[in-house]
Amino acid sequence: MRMNHLDLHVPDVAATRDFLIEHFGLTEVETRGADGLAILNDDAGLEIVISRPIAKFGGMDQISLGRATYHIGFILPVREAVDALHARLVAADAEIWNAPSAIRGGWVFYCFAPGRILIEVGWRP
Repeated sequence: MRMNHLDLHVPDVAATRDFLIEHFGLTEVETRGADGLAILNDDAGLEIVISRPIAKFGGMDQISLGRATYHIGFILPVREAVDALHARLVAADAEIWNAPSAIRGGWVFYCFAPGRILIEVGWRP
């Protein structure tokens, strides 16, 4: 069994979609409506759905909650790729939580995507 998708609730679908495409190499499959729902894929086949909060599923996002309640992670093949992505995000004025450092046996940093989606970026030997 493998996980095939995640659905992340954010107040601005387009901003989060564009950030993930530009900085994390996700591919847009479909966007429905001006700000309704975006479907993205990674290069391993995981589907990431970006949508506005839905009342029947709790109706909240991390901005509405005022805290980060989860995070998503990306693993890179070499340590230098982590440093390079960190530098690109800094240059793009992304919200960075920490600089790359040795964490849990890897080389890791955290940043926020629009919608306060906490993203872990790392390399593990």
